[in-house]
Amino acid sequence: MSTPIRVLLADDHTLVRRGVRLILDGEPDLTVVAEAGDGAEAVALARETPVDLAVLDVAMPRMTGLQAARELSRRLPGLHILILTMYDNEEYFFEALRAGASGYVLKSVADRDLVEACRAAVRDEPFIYPGAERALVRSYLERLRRGDGLPERAITVREEEILKLVAEGHTSKEIAELLFISAKTVERHRANLLQKLGMRDRLELTRYAIRAGLIEP
Repeated sequence: MSTPIRVLLADDHTLVRRGVRLILDGEPDLTVVAEAGDGAEAVALARETPVDLAVLDVAMPRMTGLQAARELSRRLPGLHILILTMYDNEEYFFEALRAGASGYVLKSVADRDLVEACRAAVRDEPFIYPGAERALVRSYLERLRRGDGLPERAITVREEEILKLVAEGHTSKEIAELLFISAKTVERHRANLLQKLGMRDRLELTRYAIRAGLIEP
């Protein structure tokens, strides 16, 4: 037999990780070799543990699955990435592709789709959950007709990282330490966010972060 696909699983809910692990470890060609409770931990584990595939939840503390996917794609370009999410959301799907993921699987049908998606990802084949293809193609063609192309990002990747950490209640000093930048740089990004989004304070930024799926309500 060939060596099983080594999977890193990241989700901040222990019960979800346990259920997904049962699905994957039940297959002879898949084995979960590492688990993470947030995106930052997933990035750290992937750098120190030999893995072939990272399965990432979207909404996690410190660093979302999409942020982790961007970081992993940059640091480990040979690593395959899947997004596993509760969000049936076209914007997240396109953002996942931008971040380097090759598949997008809904948690509600993970028992049906996840194994197939894992195998497809390792073969460098894209996986879109059944039912989404028609809607996505229709939406994309409509954008092209309007001359819009793919949806643009409202804020930069760095601003998104800082927005998430601000919404989670971290101080500027803590954010600076987490992102290896100065507290003054954090404050500048925070001011830019408030101006760009037309908001006044941390509460409004937190509400925006919840709507954007960066943190859970």
